[in-house]
Amino acid sequence: MLTIGVDVGGTCVRASVVDPHGEILQTHRVATPGTGPELNAAIATSVRALADRYPVAAVGLAVAGFVSEDRRVVRFAPHLAWRHVAVADELAARLGLPVVLEHDANAAGVAEQRFGAAAGAKVAALVAIGTGIGGALVIDGEVFRGAHGVAPELGHLRLVPDGRPCACGKKGCWERYCSGTALAATAVEIMRTSGEPSTLAALPEPTGVDVAEAAAAGDPVARRAMAELARWLGEGLALVADVYDPEVVVIGGGVSGSAHLFLDAAIKHYAAAVTGAGHRPLARVSVARYGDPAAVIGAATLAREHVLAISTARS
Repeated sequence: MLTIGVDVGGTCVRASVVDPHGEILQTHRVATPGTGPELNAAIATSVRALADRYPVAAVGLAVAGFVSEDRRVVRFAPHLAWRHVAVADELAARLGLPVVLEHDANAAGVAEQRFGAAAGAKVAALVAIGTGIGGALVIDGEVFRGAHGVAPELGHLRLVPDGRPCACGKKGCWERYCSGTALAATAVEIMRTSGEPSTLAALPEPTGVDVAEAAAAGDPVARRAMAELARWLGEGLALVADVYDPEVVVIGGGVSGSAHLFLDAAIKHYAAAVTGAGHRPLARVSVARYGDPAAVIGAATLAREHVLAISTARS
């Protein structure tokens, strides 16, 4: 059975036909419009472009926002026009296909648990480190969404009381110390307080990518910033392990491309900080198999499983 996964991002709508093994057969992209009706139309256009060529059975949407517990309504998506919109039902009526919604981090977590770095794990956590931190938890093959469909917001665990302010309104959130944005902020702080020479000083506003590249080239400030990211990643992983005790933690997101610079140190911090350190098994920490395609693969997989569950219930 073929299904379509759609990653609905702030700048691009990417739809892909995905087979039962998690392989992408074809992709169609369009720019993300600014209004809800236009966005629905753009998604429908992308899906039809693929459905005209492949016999697809369902559609899964991966959205960076709050999705209702029944996976029918987008309650809020900060970079999209939807506000309390029954997206799944509206698109299903337009397309004549079953449609399911999922948070994009949850969809990526499903892709990794079904086919990727956490394949077959009974308890798998995804920590997607990019501009912020996205999180997902898959238990016995099922996505854990919480009572209202918004869990787990791992990036907003408070690691540092009265720490750096976060856009969520709190201070000291994990993603303010462990993300691409945080990596750049840490490097700037180090340059300001230490006076240590750095190639980053020539840049008016260094980004996380700039810091990662400088660290790979041996820049001392960038290396220190990367060591701080490793420290806070380890501290956060210890909290995740204390609460969920996962078998595998998958590190994804754009920053995972620089994992060779920080992951070994982060695992050491995690092993030292976790409750019962030295007297309990530790989660295996692995880099994600999938990058950008993870959300479409996971969304398409969930759509397929939705159709199969309905078919089984009717038989």
